Amino acid sequence: MSSELSNQTGAQTGAPPKRAHHSVIVVGGGQAGLAVSYCLKQRGIDHLVFEKHRIGHEWRERRWDSFCLVTPNWQCRLPGFPYDGPDPHGFMLKDAIVGYLEAYARSFDPPLLEGVAVTSLRRAPGGGFDLGTSAGDHHADEVVIATGGYHTPSFPRLSERLPESIVQIHSSAYRNSGALPGGEVLVVGTGQSGCQIAEDLHLAGRRVHLCVGSAPRTARRYRGRDVVDWLEDMGYYRLAVEDHPLHDRVRAKANHYVTGRDGGRDIDLRQRAREGMRLHGRLTGVRNGRLEFGDDLKTNLDQADAVAESIKNSIDKFITDRGIEAPTEPRYQPVWEPEGITPGLDLATDPLAAVVWSTGYRTDYSWIALPIFDGRGYPTHRRGVTPVDGLYFIGLPWLHTWGSGRFSGVAADATYLVERIERRLGSALLPPLPVLNELALGS
Repeated sequence: MSSELSNQTGAQTGAPPKRAHHSVIVVGGGQAGLAVSYCLKQRGIDHLVFEKHRIGHEWRERRWDSFCLVTPNWQCRLPGFPYDGPDPHGFMLKDAIVGYLEAYARSFDPPLLEGVAVTSLRRAPGGGFDLGTSAGDHHADEVVIATGGYHTPSFPRLSERLPESIVQIHSSAYRNSGALPGGEVLVVGTGQSGCQIAEDLHLAGRRVHLCVGSAPRTARRYRGRDVVDWLEDMGYYRLAVEDHPLHDRVRAKANHYVTGRDGGRDIDLRQRAREGMRLHGRLTGVRNGRLEFGDDLKTNLDQADAVAESIKNSIDKFITDRGIEAPTEPRYQPVWEPEGITPGLDLATDPLAAVVWSTGYRTDYSWIALPIFDGRGYPTHRRGVTPVDGLYFIGLPWLHTWGSGRFSGVAADATYLVERIERRLGSALLPPLPVLNELALGS
């Protein structure tokens, strides 16, 4: 890590801090960890933040070159640092996102150590927590885990059966079309990353095969506004997980695919199919040199469209109930339909050069030696508060609301946890945090 970056962000480098003990240690220096640090510093609570890499690592190193936000810039409202640029309804590109986080750190100078990995966390015999790190051992009364939920790229076992001649990468390692060998490319998975990467390759003139799963989609705009704007006004981003019809199961649901590219637009896979992208059902097997696909392509496309239309139905009802004046527009009409079951790909005749696996991540909490995980390895918590007193999580999708894993929703979660930490530590009363706009924090 360069001294230039340290000067830009206010981060400390070199020797470990002089004090081995802190009231609070935050593990992770992304947007969630920085938000917690801001709230702690505003309340005068002694703390330290460990970041394994450097600020903005996930955005800088695990996103493709043309990556941009799928939510409008106005939703970037970290505590004390709302977006104030010239394009609130635009979508920041990757470098601008990194710059936003670095500027946030400079704005309040967090006690941050970059390049320090936390290797173990356990209860201390005398109370509090012991943390082993690459910068030595530390102790804290309270610990906040802000490492997110996307740790280790996940590859299906099916990948082991592909010929060695085919280059295989995870979506987190994809950068651009030119970084892949010439020939046709298969993208597996239609979450946000898979659909956007398939489009990136398609727009670069590559022959793309896309395995379409059950991820839902949404329109980018409807009745004169971005759909995110409507959903914000309707309170969807403030809906607590316990109030959602699916309850905890919603945490496993895929996000709706849409894009902020080119100023923001729909991702219409049917239109891409008309243009030459080859759509398939789920990848089900590799047999005798052929890739085999399921017969669920039409079902998956229809269900994704149905979700997009149901969102529009909710917006229509909101407009009617509130007496809002808004332009009308025709509903979506499918421009392409699959014809029967898509045939498999014969690897001897189809020039498949690469596969991009957009198949998600596995969590890795193996360094945490505390009884807080359920049978799936997910941390047990209620709004980030675990059963182990003094231990918290933040930055997880649907930690508390749909917005919890996003730039603006994390502020409300950070404020909630820090208020709880302050009560537990018995800190002296300090001037209150700036009042945060509840509507702004819901996404």
